[in-house]
Amino acid sequence: MEKKINIGKTDLKMSPFVLGGNVFGWTADARTSYKILDQFTGKGFEHIDTANSYSHWAEGNVGGESEEIIGNWLKKRGKRNDVIIATKVGGQLPDREYGLKAELIRQEVEMSLKRLQTDYIDLYYTHFDDLDTPIEETIATYSDLIKEGKIRYIATSNMSPDRIMESIEYSRNHDLPEYIALQPEYNLYKRKDYEQDFQALATEQNLAVMPYFTLAAGFLTAKYKTVVEMRQSARAAHLDGFANERGDRILKALTTIANEYNATEAQIALAWLLSNPSITAPIASVSKPKQLDILKCIDIELSQEAKTLLNEASAYDNML
Repeated sequence: MEKKINIGKTDLKMSPFVLGGNVFGWTADARTSYKILDQFTGKGFEHIDTANSYSHWAEGNVGGESEEIIGNWLKKRGKRNDVIIATKVGGQLPDREYGLKAELIRQEVEMSLKRLQTDYIDLYYTHFDDLDTPIEETIATYSDLIKEGKIRYIATSNMSPDRIMESIEYSRNHDLPEYIALQPEYNLYKRKDYEQDFQALATEQNLAVMPYFTLAAGFLTAKYKTVVEMRQSARAAHLDGFANERGDRILKALTTIANEYNATEAQIALAWLLSNPSITAPIASVSKPKQLDILKCIDIELSQEAKTLLNEASAYDNML
Protein backbone atom coordinates (compact mmCIF):
# COMPACT_ATOMS: atom_id res chain seq x y z
CA MET A 1 0.00 0.00 0.00
CA GLU A 2 1.72 3.13 -1.23
CA LYS A 3 -1.08 5.71 -1.03
CA LYS A 4 -0.92 7.36 2.37
CA ILE A 5 -2.63 10.58 3.34
CA ASN A 6 -2.83 12.68 6.47
CA ILE A 7 -6.06 12.79 8.42
CA GLY A 8 -6.85 16.49 8.23
CA LYS A 9 -4.39 18.59 10.20
CA THR A 10 -3.00 15.63 12.18
CA ASP A 11 0.16 13.59 11.83
CA LEU A 12 -1.91 10.41 11.49
CA LYS A 13 -1.30 8.81 8.10
CA MET A 14 -3.72 6.38 6.53
CA SER A 15 -4.68 4.69 3.30
CA PRO A 16 -7.71 6.30 1.63
CA PHE A 17 -10.19 3.70 2.88
CA VAL A 18 -11.76 3.03 6.28
CA LEU A 19 -13.10 -0.37 7.31
CA GLY A 20 -16.49 -0.07 8.99
CA GLY A 21 -16.93 -2.21 12.08
CA ASN A 22 -20.71 -1.97 12.35
CA VAL A 23 -21.13 -5.53 11.03
CA PHE A 24 -18.86 -7.13 13.63
CA GLY A 25 -21.08 -9.04 16.01
CA TRP A 26 -24.02 -8.62 13.63
CA THR A 27 -23.72 -10.00 10.09
CA ALA A 28 -20.10 -11.08 10.72
CA ASP A 29 -19.37 -13.31 13.71
CA ALA A 30 -16.08 -13.13 15.60
CA ARG A 31 -14.27 -15.72 13.48
CA THR A 32 -15.31 -14.07 10.21
CA SER A 33 -14.48 -10.63 11.61
CA TYR A 34 -10.93 -11.77 12.44
CA LYS A 35 -10.48 -12.98 8.85
CA ILE A 36 -11.74 -9.66 7.50
CA LEU A 37 -9.42 -7.70 9.79
CA ASP A 38 -6.47 -9.96 8.90
CA GLN A 39 -6.99 -9.49 5.17
CA PHE A 40 -7.68 -5.77 5.47
CA THR A 41 -4.46 -5.06 7.37
CA GLY A 42 -2.57 -7.64 5.33
CA LYS A 43 -3.25 -5.54 2.25
CA GLY A 44 -1.62 -2.52 3.89
CA PHE A 45 -4.73 -0.76 5.21
CA GLU A 46 -5.01 0.37 8.82
CA HIS A 47 -8.02 2.55 9.66
CA ILE A 48 -10.80 0.70 11.51
CA ASP A 49 -14.00 2.49 12.51
CA THR A 50 -16.43 1.35 15.20
CA ALA A 51 -18.65 2.77 17.96
CA ASN A 52 -19.59 2.00 21.54
CA SER A 53 -23.14 1.30 20.33
CA TYR A 54 -22.28 -1.26 17.60
CA SER A 55 -24.08 -3.57 17.17
CA HIS A 56 -26.86 -3.21 19.75
CA TRP A 57 -29.58 -3.60 17.09
CA ALA A 58 -28.79 -7.29 16.51
CA GLU A 59 -30.86 -9.76 18.49
CA GLY A 60 -29.30 -10.49 21.86
CA ASN A 61 -26.78 -7.64 21.65
CA VAL A 62 -26.49 -4.69 24.03
CA GLY A 63 -23.83 -2.59 22.26
CA GLY A 64 -20.06 -2.86 22.42
CA GLU A 65 -19.88 -6.17 20.57
CA SER A 66 -17.94 -4.67 17.67
CA GLU A 67 -15.37 -3.09 20.02
CA GLU A 68 -14.97 -6.40 21.85
CA ILE A 69 -14.28 -8.29 18.63
CA ILE A 70 -11.75 -5.69 17.49
CA GLY A 71 -10.13 -5.69 20.93
CA ASN A 72 -9.78 -9.46 20.99
CA TRP A 73 -8.31 -9.37 17.49
CA LEU A 74 -5.82 -6.66 18.50
CA LYS A 75 -4.71 -8.75 21.49
CA LYS A 76 -4.33 -11.92 19.42
CA ARG A 77 -2.42 -10.22 16.62
CA GLY A 78 -0.44 -7.63 18.58
CA LYS A 79 -1.14 -5.02 15.91
CA ARG A 80 -2.17 -2.04 18.02
CA ASN A 81 0.67 0.18 16.79
CA ASP A 82 -0.07 -0.73 13.17
CA VAL A 83 -3.68 0.42 13.09
CA ILE A 84 -5.80 3.53 13.57
CA ILE A 85 -8.78 2.90 15.81
CA ALA A 86 -11.78 5.21 15.65
CA THR A 87 -14.75 4.82 17.95
CA LYS A 88 -17.64 6.98 19.08
CA VAL A 89 -19.71 8.27 21.99
CA GLY A 90 -23.15 9.83 22.21
CA GLY A 91 -25.14 7.30 20.22
CA GLN A 92 -28.26 5.65 21.55
CA LEU A 93 -27.67 2.73 23.88
CA PRO A 94 -30.34 0.32 25.08
CA ASP A 95 -31.18 0.36 28.78
CA ARG A 96 -28.64 2.99 29.77
CA GLU A 97 -28.21 6.74 29.66
CA TYR A 98 -26.40 8.23 26.70
CA GLY A 99 -25.31 11.68 25.59
CA LEU A 100 -22.35 14.03 25.85
CA LYS A 101 -22.32 15.01 29.51
CA ALA A 102 -18.87 14.85 31.08
CA GLU A 103 -19.64 11.90 33.33
CA LEU A 104 -21.19 9.93 30.47
CA ILE A 105 -18.24 10.52 28.13
CA ARG A 106 -15.83 9.46 30.87
CA GLN A 107 -17.85 6.36 31.60
CA GLU A 108 -18.12 5.37 27.97
CA VAL A 109 -14.49 6.01 27.06
CA GLU A 110 -13.34 3.72 29.87
CA MET A 111 -15.69 0.99 28.67
CA SER A 112 -14.50 1.41 25.08
CA LEU A 113 -10.85 1.25 26.12
CA LYS A 114 -11.53 -1.93 28.09
CA ARG A 115 -13.42 -3.60 25.25
CA LEU A 116 -10.79 -2.55 22.69
CA GLN A 117 -8.03 -3.72 25.05
CA THR A 118 -5.99 -0.61 24.40
CA ASP A 119 -4.67 2.38 26.36
CA TYR A 120 -5.72 4.97 23.78
CA ILE A 121 -8.17 5.71 20.99
CA ASP A 122 -6.77 7.45 17.91
CA LEU A 123 -9.94 9.19 16.80
CA TYR A 124 -12.88 9.73 19.15
CA TYR A 125 -16.13 10.83 17.52
CA THR A 126 -19.13 12.69 18.78
CA HIS A 127 -21.55 10.16 17.28
CA PHE A 128 -24.71 12.22 17.76
CA ASP A 129 -25.16 15.70 19.16
CA ASP A 130 -26.59 16.28 22.63
CA LEU A 131 -28.44 19.59 22.59
CA ASP A 132 -29.03 19.41 26.34
CA THR A 133 -25.31 19.48 27.12
CA PRO A 134 -23.29 22.68 26.60
CA ILE A 135 -20.60 22.47 23.94
CA GLU A 136 -18.18 23.82 26.56
CA GLU A 137 -18.68 20.78 28.77
CA THR A 138 -18.20 18.28 25.97
CA ILE A 139 -15.08 19.92 24.52
CA ALA A 140 -13.53 20.39 27.97
CA THR A 141 -14.03 16.70 28.71
CA TYR A 142 -12.43 15.69 25.42
CA SER A 143 -9.53 18.03 26.19
CA ASP A 144 -8.95 16.38 29.55
CA LEU A 145 -9.02 12.92 27.98
CA ILE A 146 -6.43 14.01 25.42
CA LYS A 147 -4.21 15.34 28.22
CA GLU A 148 -4.60 12.00 29.99
CA GLY A 149 -3.53 10.15 26.84
CA LYS A 150 -6.78 8.23 26.50
CA ILE A 151 -7.69 9.74 23.14
CA ARG A 152 -5.51 11.43 20.53
CA TYR A 153 -7.91 13.46 18.38
CA ILE A 154 -11.61 14.27 18.27
CA ALA A 155 -14.04 14.20 15.38
CA THR A 156 -17.76 14.59 14.75
CA SER A 157 -20.69 12.94 13.03
CA ASN A 158 -24.40 13.70 12.77
CA MET A 159 -24.10 17.27 14.03
CA SER A 160 -25.55 20.30 12.25
CA PRO A 161 -23.14 22.59 10.40
CA ASP A 162 -23.89 25.40 12.86
CA ARG A 163 -23.09 23.23 15.88
CA ILE A 164 -19.90 21.95 14.28
CA MET A 165 -18.74 25.50 13.59
CA GLU A 166 -19.76 26.64 17.05
CA SER A 167 -17.71 23.80 18.55
CA ILE A 168 -14.65 24.59 16.41
CA GLU A 169 -14.82 28.30 17.28
CA TYR A 170 -15.17 27.54 20.98
CA SER A 171 -12.10 25.29 20.83
CA ARG A 172 -10.05 27.92 19.02
CA ASN A 173 -11.13 30.74 21.29
CA HIS A 174 -10.14 28.75 24.38
CA ASP A 175 -7.05 27.02 22.99
CA LEU A 176 -8.66 23.59 23.27
CA PRO A 177 -8.56 20.60 20.90
CA GLU A 178 -10.92 20.96 17.97
CA TYR A 179 -12.72 18.53 15.71
CA ILE A 180 -10.38 17.45 12.94
CA ALA A 181 -12.63 15.07 11.02
CA LEU A 182 -16.23 14.78 9.88
CA GLN A 183 -18.21 11.60 9.26
CA PRO A 184 -21.30 12.49 7.20
CA GLU A 185 -23.74 10.31 5.32
CA TYR A 186 -22.79 10.55 1.65
CA ASN A 187 -23.12 8.34 -1.39
CA LEU A 188 -24.27 8.48 -5.01
CA TYR A 189 -27.90 8.38 -3.92
CA LYS A 190 -27.72 10.51 -0.76
CA ARG A 191 -25.81 13.53 -2.08
CA LYS A 192 -27.84 16.60 -1.29
CA ASP A 193 -27.27 17.07 2.47
CA TYR A 194 -23.50 16.75 2.30
CA GLU A 195 -22.98 18.76 -0.87
CA GLN A 196 -25.28 21.61 0.16
CA ASP A 197 -24.71 21.76 3.92
CA PHE A 198 -21.32 20.29 4.82
CA GLN A 199 -18.90 20.22 1.89
CA ALA A 200 -17.92 23.90 1.97
CA LEU A 201 -17.57 23.83 5.75
CA ALA A 202 -15.33 20.77 5.63
CA THR A 203 -13.12 22.32 2.96
CA GLU A 204 -12.86 25.71 4.68
CA GLN A 205 -12.03 24.15 8.06
CA ASN A 206 -9.69 21.50 6.63
CA LEU A 207 -11.73 18.67 8.12
CA ALA A 208 -10.91 15.15 7.01
CA VAL A 209 -14.15 13.80 5.55
CA MET A 210 -14.82 10.09 5.93
CA PRO A 211 -18.40 9.42 4.87
CA TYR A 212 -20.50 6.52 6.07
CA PHE A 213 -23.33 4.64 4.31
CA THR A 214 -21.16 4.91 1.20
CA LEU A 215 -22.77 1.92 -0.51
CA ALA A 216 -26.29 2.79 0.69
CA ALA A 217 -26.74 -0.40 2.73
CA GLY A 218 -25.59 -2.46 -0.24
CA PHE A 219 -27.95 -0.88 -2.77
CA LEU A 220 -25.05 0.58 -4.76
CA THR A 221 -23.38 -2.82 -5.06
CA ALA A 222 -26.23 -3.77 -7.42
CA LYS A 223 -26.56 -7.09 -5.60
CA TYR A 224 -30.27 -6.56 -5.02
CA LYS A 225 -32.03 -7.13 -8.32
CA THR A 226 -35.60 -6.91 -7.04
CA VAL A 227 -37.59 -5.22 -4.31
CA VAL A 228 -38.22 -8.66 -2.80
CA GLU A 229 -34.47 -9.22 -2.44
CA MET A 230 -34.13 -5.86 -0.71
CA ARG A 231 -36.88 -6.69 1.77
CA GLN A 232 -35.24 -10.01 2.62
CA SER A 233 -31.89 -8.37 3.40
CA ALA A 234 -30.56 -7.86 6.94
CA ARG A 235 -30.38 -4.19 5.96
CA ALA A 236 -33.97 -4.04 4.70
CA ALA A 237 -34.89 -1.12 6.97
CA HIS A 238 -32.12 0.97 5.38
CA LEU A 239 -33.00 0.03 1.81
CA ASP A 240 -36.45 1.60 1.74
CA GLY A 241 -36.65 4.47 -0.68
CA PHE A 242 -34.00 3.38 -3.18
CA ALA A 243 -36.24 1.32 -5.45
CA ASN A 244 -37.43 4.16 -7.67
CA GLU A 245 -36.69 5.79 -11.01
CA ARG A 246 -33.68 7.73 -9.74
CA GLY A 247 -32.26 4.63 -8.07
CA ASP A 248 -32.68 2.71 -11.29
CA ARG A 249 -30.83 5.43 -13.24
CA ILE A 250 -27.96 5.32 -10.77
CA LEU A 251 -27.61 1.54 -10.94
CA LYS A 252 -27.66 1.54 -14.74
CA ALA A 253 -24.94 4.21 -14.83
CA LEU A 254 -22.88 2.29 -12.29
CA THR A 255 -23.13 -0.91 -14.32
CA THR A 256 -22.16 0.92 -17.52
CA ILE A 257 -19.05 2.41 -15.91
CA ALA A 258 -18.22 -0.82 -14.07
CA ASN A 259 -18.18 -2.72 -17.38
CA GLU A 260 -16.01 -0.03 -18.95
CA TYR A 261 -13.44 -0.26 -16.12
CA ASN A 262 -13.69 -4.03 -15.64
CA ALA A 263 -14.73 -3.30 -12.07
CA THR A 264 -17.70 -3.91 -9.78
CA GLU A 265 -20.49 -1.42 -9.17
CA ALA A 266 -19.34 -1.10 -5.55
CA GLN A 267 -15.81 -0.22 -6.61
CA ILE A 268 -17.12 2.45 -8.98
CA ALA A 269 -19.47 3.93 -6.36
CA LEU A 270 -16.53 4.28 -3.96
CA ALA A 271 -14.19 5.58 -6.68
CA TRP A 272 -16.79 8.27 -7.42
CA LEU A 273 -16.60 9.39 -3.79
CA LEU A 274 -12.80 9.47 -3.93
CA SER A 275 -12.95 11.62 -7.06
CA ASN A 276 -14.44 14.40 -4.90
CA PRO A 277 -11.49 16.50 -3.63
CA SER A 278 -13.24 17.10 -0.31
CA ILE A 279 -13.37 13.38 0.54
CA THR A 280 -10.50 11.86 2.51
CA ALA A 281 -11.65 8.25 2.55
CA PRO A 282 -14.92 6.35 2.32
CA ILE A 283 -16.03 4.06 5.12
CA ALA A 284 -17.47 0.71 4.06
CA SER A 285 -18.04 -2.58 5.81
CA VAL A 286 -18.02 -6.16 4.56
CA SER A 287 -19.56 -9.30 6.01
CA LYS A 288 -17.28 -11.69 4.13
CA PRO A 289 -13.53 -11.49 3.42
CA LYS A 290 -14.08 -11.88 -0.33
CA GLN A 291 -16.04 -8.62 -0.33
CA LEU A 292 -12.79 -6.78 0.39
CA ASP A 293 -12.36 -6.58 -3.35
CA ILE A 294 -13.95 -3.14 -2.87
CA LEU A 295 -10.51 -1.96 -1.77
CA LYS A 296 -9.56 -1.79 -5.44
CA CYS A 297 -11.57 1.42 -5.57
CA ILE A 298 -8.53 3.43 -4.49
CA ASP A 299 -6.74 2.53 -7.72
CA ILE A 300 -9.59 3.53 -10.03
CA GLU A 301 -9.29 7.00 -11.57
CA LEU A 302 -12.56 7.87 -13.20
CA SER A 303 -12.51 9.87 -16.40
CA GLN A 304 -14.43 13.14 -16.62
CA GLU A 305 -16.91 11.39 -18.89
CA ALA A 306 -17.52 8.66 -16.31
CA LYS A 307 -17.99 11.20 -13.51
CA THR A 308 -20.37 13.21 -15.64
CA LEU A 309 -22.50 10.14 -16.39
CA LEU A 310 -22.68 9.27 -12.69
CA ASN A 311 -23.36 12.87 -11.66
CA GLU A 312 -26.17 13.25 -14.16
CA ALA A 313 -27.75 9.91 -13.25
CA SER A 314 -27.70 10.81 -9.55
CA ALA A 315 -28.71 14.47 -9.92
CA TYR A 316 -31.17 15.64 -7.28
CA ASP A 317 -33.78 18.39 -7.00
CA ASN A 318 -32.37 21.90 -6.51
CA MET A 319 -28.90 20.63 -7.30
CA LEU A 320 -26.26 23.31 -7.00
